[in-house]
Amino acid sequence: MSDYNGPLPSRRQFLKTAGVVAGAAAAPIFTPKQALAAGYPERPVRIVVPFAPAGPTDIMARILGDSLGEALGGNVIVENRPGASGNIGIGYVAHAEADGYTLLVVSSAYVVNPSLFAKVPYDPFKDFEPITELGTTPNMIVVSPKLGINSIAELFARAKAKPDELNYASPGAGTTPHLSAELLKIVGHVQITHVPFSGAAPAIQALLAGTTQMAVTALPAALPFVESGELTALALTGAHRWVDLPNVPTMVELGYKDFVAETAQFFLAPARTPAAIVATLAAKSIDVLKKPAVIAKLRDNGYEVATSGPEGLRKYVKSEVPRWHDIIAKAGIKPV
Repeated sequence: MSDYNGPLPSRRQFLKTAGVVAGAAAAPIFTPKQALAAGYPERPVRIVVPFAPAGPTDIMARILGDSLGEALGGNVIVENRPGASGNIGIGYVAHAEADGYTLLVVSSAYVVNPSLFAKVPYDPFKDFEPITELGTTPNMIVVSPKLGINSIAELFARAKAKPDELNYASPGAGTTPHLSAELLKIVGHVQITHVPFSGAAPAIQALLAGTTQMAVTALPAALPFVESGELTALALTGAHRWVDLPNVPTMVELGYKDFVAETAQFFLAPARTPAAIVATLAAKSIDVLKKPAVIAKLRDNGYEVATSGPEGLRKYVKSEVPRWHDIIAKAGIKPV
């Protein structure tokens, strides 16, 4: 028998209280990672770029970050951690907390470096969760008009006739433009001397100054000079022609099957990042990349949007790592 002498609860109050208790009992129990994903993001998200500011990867990350922050309802900060051909920044994110707050935007260096270096601070297959591919840009093979060469066939003929005459500039050893040029030498059975520079801009300036006869760079660096007539574009290494250069053929069109050597940009999270966060980032990023304003901005910077999603990027990495390994081995480039 109760000693309580206060007023009894009404039927409505009783049912309301019972419902709250029952609801609490039936509520799902979240694991720490599920709870983390449910409130994501609760603080600024950091995108690490493993290269210096103002480069192609940095530009891609900042274009993405500007709109992704708005889509997520939070702040996205881009942080540059350059060094060792991207390995420092990639390794940093590989060992970061897998909570969705430290992410990576990286170029094709991610799939190339494991074959260029004897040791890298990451496993491209195990240390990251793929979010999506972001975009691609073809490499361009350009020469000075003074050289009098207007096609890849003429380039190969000159190189075979005078094997010690030609040299080419690249943005640096191990870059996809450098490796594209080495692939060009392999398929053409020619010898052309490599002159590496510290980036695309100095490589192009060397060609304009007459220091080199040829250059291979990502499209954005050479495009203005091709459009002005200061340089002659012989071919592109992309899967298809570039919209602003309808008369410049691809290497595939010229009969060199599978000669596709683009510079791609990827979006990745540390391994074991909650699947719900990866899915959110993928969906929001793809939505951002489909916006006409973003497409136009990326095209102005020489990129074609690519939205493969997590599984598409996973398959791409799986195929590209051994492909670049094969090209590097055939070119006789030894890991450092």
